[in-house]
Amino acid sequence: MALDLNHKSILVTGGTGSFGKKFVETVFKLYPQVKRLVVYSRDELKQFEMSQTFPASEYPAIRYFIGDVRDGDRLKRACEGIDIIVHAAALKQVPAAEYNPMECIKTNIFGAENVINAALDCGVKDVVALSTDKAAAPINLYGATKLCSDKLFVAANNMKGSRDLRFSVVRYGNVIGSRGSVVPFFMQRRQSGVLPITHPDMTRFHISLDEGVDLVLYALENSWGGEIFVPKIPSYKITEVARAIGPDCRQEIVGIRPGEKLHEEMITETDALSTVELAKYYVILPFTPRWDVDEFIRHFGGRRVEAGFHYDSSNNTDWLSAEQIQEEIRQHVDAQFEV
Repeated sequence: MALDLNHKSILVTGGTGSFGKKFVETVFKLYPQVKRLVVYSRDELKQFEMSQTFPASEYPAIRYFIGDVRDGDRLKRACEGIDIIVHAAALKQVPAAEYNPMECIKTNIFGAENVINAALDCGVKDVVALSTDKAAAPINLYGATKLCSDKLFVAANNMKGSRDLRFSVVRYGNVIGSRGSVVPFFMQRRQSGVLPITHPDMTRFHISLDEGVDLVLYALENSWGGEIFVPKIPSYKITEVARAIGPDCRQEIVGIRPGEKLHEEMITETDALSTVELAKYYVILPFTPRWDVDEFIRHFGGRRVEAGFHYDSSNNTDWLSAEQIQEEIRQHVDAQFEV
């Protein structure tokens, strides 16, 4: 049966972020009779700014809750009567996490535990947690906290008892133009005529906000509980981003920063042992006896990936050119963008 969010109550943690705003926009477009859509975040200014785009007078289902995922009591209060939680709140900046490790742990790990407890205690039916490619074989603290968060959400399915409740995870790559991404940084720096490049061979995965929202909706519709959904998305080279934004700029090699990988990874060789390939997605299934992989394949189609498979941003078969990156920027970042 197709997903229907009409007459449902949904809470989005980190709801004022790039993903949260796109998710809210999409839900109101596809499901105009959604019962309640709670934007839960700790920044009153961002909530005020978002309320100018989605005012309660035009969107009577929307609610703006100030709160931090670190605060379990406040989160439980916000989750009363909620059917679905989409957990997007996180501390994401790699250098900031390296310098302030416990702050990142409190939000990304303890916050995940609070979301799980709120769902268990408040009668929530579905939880989808957003993850990152940096959680696969992590080398920085941010990635390590998100791997821990992923493990918590997968394992939460073992604690639900008789509850009608599913926890799943979606893992994806960089969103061009999102806060903290390289695109706005390059756009600020191109007037100088020099764009700093960490490494000429560096690659990253790209996903649009629309694709990210589609992945969450797919997980809500199809999750059995415990899956990590991974999209098939293109890669790009950092030099192509620089060429797209400043084709006449000199590219200055500055070296890889602490905690950075040359290439990002979505699925490791070890993950591949329990990974199924579908038409648009890979699904990492949990290592637990109650999961019948063959039954999953019979239900959804697809196939097990071959031994030794791994999915990283350098071994991709789909790549964005500088011209395609320019079009992405025009569509999703700055309609007036010119080179």
